[in-house]
Amino acid sequence: MGKLTLYGIDGSPPVRSVILTMRALGLDFEYKVVNLLTGEHLQPEFLKLNPLHTVPVLDDDGFILCDSHAINSYLVSKFSRDDSLYPRDLQKRALVDQRLFYESGTVAPAGVAITHQVFWQNNPEIPKAKIDNLAEVYKNLNLFLKSSDFLAGDNLTIVDFHVLAVLSGMVHFLEIESSKYLRLAGWMQRMKRLPYYEEANGARLAQIIQLIQSKDFKIV
Repeated sequence: MGKLTLYGIDGSPPVRSVILTMRALGLDFEYKVVNLLTGEHLQPEFLKLNPLHTVPVLDDDGFILCDSHAINSYLVSKFSRDDSLYPRDLQKRALVDQRLFYESGTVAPAGVAITHQVFWQNNPEIPKAKIDNLAEVYKNLNLFLKSSDFLAGDNLTIVDFHVLAVLSGMVHFLEIESSKYLRLAGWMQRMKRLPYYEEANGARLAQIIQLIQSKDFKIV
């Protein structure tokens, strides 16, 4: 196996989704922090890797790949001993893909709508409509879990990592109440019991949580 290098920053949910996948696969990799706050992603050396100046970026022995969804499906397809995290069976894979599209098109944007305002625009007054939109996401994810323990069936897949990375930050804006979202709350607890959860996601959230708390946000 060639050398794997991951470029990213802990505050990024897409980056954490890739770290979760790499830990689940037991992969060794070098982690190079790209500090978005100081503009390192706009420097010429990084733009050579990714002209779109986003993280994560994977370097697999010279093969460069961007976008967490593409990276995670690639990693499982190349390195996994089985296909459970991203099934080869067309119908099972289609279900994972559908959930991935929902995450990238709805879940992540609901989170970004809040964090971009609070962190980048330094505006702590969050419109209630944005919180309501997040609540709708919780409701739909809860429906996905109606008859299974994981978001795309009975087995853990990469979509669980993607959604976990987003929601583990969003719960500090809107709690996942078990009285409203019983299945989703249970799923979150199952994910936190993964042996690599704390190193790959939990501990990496500390800086983000401190930042959220420092903003003293309110819903208007």
